[in-house]
Amino acid sequence: MAIAWTPNLSVGVKEIDDQHKIWFEKANELFEAGKAQRAKEYINTMIDFLDDYTKQHFKDEEAYMEKIGYPELDAQKKAHASFIEELAKLKKEYNESGGNILVVINANKMVINWLTNHITTMDKKIGNYAKTL
Repeated sequence: MAIAWTPNLSVGVKEIDDQHKIWFEKANELFEAGKAQRAKEYINTMIDFLDDYTKQHFKDEEAYMEKIGYPELDAQKKAHASFIEELAKLKKEYNESGGNILVVINANKMVINWLTNHITTMDKKIGNYAKTL
């Protein structure tokens, strides 16, 4: 389920858009690694990277929202925390399954779906708000 970042997913804030692009790239790399049945260790490395990158991105995004006084910061923080929990569950499930490919496919779907929905329903509002300043 490869999917690329497209301009219609642009938030309109360069730093956020650039990070989203990398996120899509890495999620796709994880999916491709699963499809190619790469070593469990490699896939774990990819999941770890995605986990670390996600946390850093959320931290950066939340700092930006604080800086501009974004009114829906709390809702964003809750959504971010929920996603981090989901990623942790997926990683645990992957390791407990012994590296089951279906877990990787489901992880990719979850990441891409969440990303796409979160960007279009929540993150775009950040860009719209920033334009009013």
